[in-house]
Amino acid sequence: MLEVLFRKQEYIYRKIEKIEYKRYFFNEVDFEEKLIGLIGARGIGKTTFLLQYLQSLEIQESKKLYFSVDSIVTSNMKLFEIAEDFYNLGGEVLVIDEIHKYKDFEIELKEIYDFLDLKVIFSGSSAVVLEHKKADLSRRAMIYRLKGLSFREFLELKLGSNFASFSLDEILQDHITIARDIAKKIKPLEHFKEYLKCGYYPFYFETKESYCIKLEETINTVIESDLPIIFNIEPSNIHKLKQLTAYICTSKPYELNLTSLAQKIGINRKTLYQYIYYLNLGNIFSRLEAKGKGDSVFSKPAKLYLNNPNLNNCYCQKKEVGTIREEFFLNMLSLKHKLLYPKQGDFLVDEKYTFEIGGKDKSFKQIKDMCDSFVAADNIEVGFGKKVPLWLFGFLY
Repeated sequence: MLEVLFRKQEYIYRKIEKIEYKRYFFNEVDFEEKLIGLIGARGIGKTTFLLQYLQSLEIQESKKLYFSVDSIVTSNMKLFEIAEDFYNLGGEVLVIDEIHKYKDFEIELKEIYDFLDLKVIFSGSSAVVLEHKKADLSRRAMIYRLKGLSFREFLELKLGSNFASFSLDEILQDHITIARDIAKKIKPLEHFKEYLKCGYYPFYFETKESYCIKLEETINTVIESDLPIIFNIEPSNIHKLKQLTAYICTSKPYELNLTSLAQKIGINRKTLYQYIYYLNLGNIFSRLEAKGKGDSVFSKPAKLYLNNPNLNNCYCQKKEVGTIREEFFLNMLSLKHKLLYPKQGDFLVDEKYTFEIGGKDKSFKQIKDMCDSFVAADNIEVGFGKKVPLWLFGFLY
């Protein structure tokens, strides 16, 4: 059986051998850890990353192995059995993809960790809630929650150039100099609209003409397969998840009426809250909680967005530019920062910075009396004072 897996691995290597670009993950993941989990949305490049990492290891090919849980070859074997066979043949690094499709995977990963001297890296849906697994896996595994392409990465892929990333504090303190330096190399606004439409998922560069079709297929797989497996959703209710996703297109984030929404979809409020929670974990929605409110399954989000602007572009017939700007800002900052909905302004970041999001003429009127307040403005190349170009927040990772 291992011979078949090694042979399949060679086939998969060939598919990615021309992909040279390495995502930001390579600078984030500590490969010295014994058990590493990569959790993220479909289509953001987790599998490519895993294979690139294996290929970069300067050890014998027989000592490193990749396989996907949904492979027919492994369907009749337990994870521990595969790992044990591999270990007994001198294996050192085992990579397991699509882990969420294996029932009680956390129990077997715990056994592999405790009894075999193997480095294991696993990947799965962003909807996997590892922090609450009964086998206490979270204390053994280093978990990384990964994102799609930043605007910086999109530019690197599109233009073949290298750009530095910056921390939020660096951008806020020195955004004029940073923006000017970048603008000497490129015209950022020339590329920003393209990124908002179709630059978040790396497969854009493979399927430009059919990008939205591919994206819809990816999201359908999350709704029809991943979420039902993880949360035991009845097949008859899958359509409700799609209805909910479609409805968010027609509702502005601050006009969310959950009672009305539950009635339109034909479910009760408790089920609606659960579905919003599932779609949020699946990286289809992004919840924004109010300051001082909880973020439990049954708490009402202050605002509810689609996860990133590409979903808005491909799914929504009517495109609200204000919503798209806010989706971008929330998506870029949420990797490393906590965002809340404040009483004044659009976002409170790390309970310190208040942001108002808008176009180039956006004023400070709503946040003028607040300390550490900024405007993230679209359609400006270089900012001034506390008005920061919106596109520049795409250089956070």
